Amino acid sequence: MTITIASGKGGTGKTTLSSNLASYLASQGKNIVLADLDVEEPNSSLFLKLDKVETKIANKMVPHWEKENCTLCGKCVDVCAFNAIAKIFDEILVYPQLCHSCYACSELCPTDSLPMRPERIGEITHYKTKNFDFVEGRIDLGQEMSVPLIAQTIDYVNENFSDSLKLFDAPPGTSCPVIEATKESDFVILITESTPFGYNDLVLAVETMRVLNKKIGVVINRYGIGDNQVEEYCKKENIPIIAKIQNDKEIAKTYAKGELLYEKIPHFKNSLDDIVKFIGEIK
Repeated sequence: MTITIASGKGGTGKTTLSSNLASYLASQGKNIVLADLDVEEPNSSLFLKLDKVETKIANKMVPHWEKENCTLCGKCVDVCAFNAIAKIFDEILVYPQLCHSCYACSELCPTDSLPMRPERIGEITHYKTKNFDFVEGRIDLGQEMSVPLIAQTIDYVNENFSDSLKLFDAPPGTSCPVIEATKESDFVILITESTPFGYNDLVLAVETMRVLNKKIGVVINRYGIGDNQVEEYCKKENIPIIAKIQNDKEIAKTYAKGELLYEKIPHFKNSLDDIVKFIGEIK
């Protein structure tokens, strides 16, 4: 089973829940792999004691212009849907940051003047903790598209951990990176907070997951602040509220120290128990 932990906005507690839930499940003898797919700012590793297993360079395929045989016909410019290629006088310019590696320009070039070559975009690192495996995607500075690295990180997990329960820590929001992180998941946990901002972005996240036809449940973090709009919305839309994590300064203090919460805060552990029970009942 693959479960993605996502949210409509940043700062709601995805990483907190992901790292604690993975560690807690592993402590119960479950075969777990946690993948940090927030490749632009991965931070799950801050809460885990890790031993590195391997690091793999992640590349994307980008066309490189070979002018010797090029007739400057401009077909590559016409077929590129992402404006990654431009013809300027007697040169063909390629903008790697805009390239989506669709191969159209390379395949349709009549003189084979745009061969695809690998270009580094980041790293995929596999770590081993005491109880479970952790895989982190980390994009290089200056790279503008995270989706290819997210896809490769998921592929690495699927190729190496076919028998494990997979937990994905998704990027925030509802844009392309979140789509990539959730599209193959069996279930999506949406974590939010009971504030107007949390409610607004939860609605966006729910609408996105429904377009993808995903089964969803909600975890309310910092429960006790704000209002009850989130609960009313979930009731109206028949969305299960899996757990409510109490607003607690001790959580913030423990988090700031980079420590796992369930080991020190009983009510947080109780919330994890609710989530674990729910996961066990997912069909």
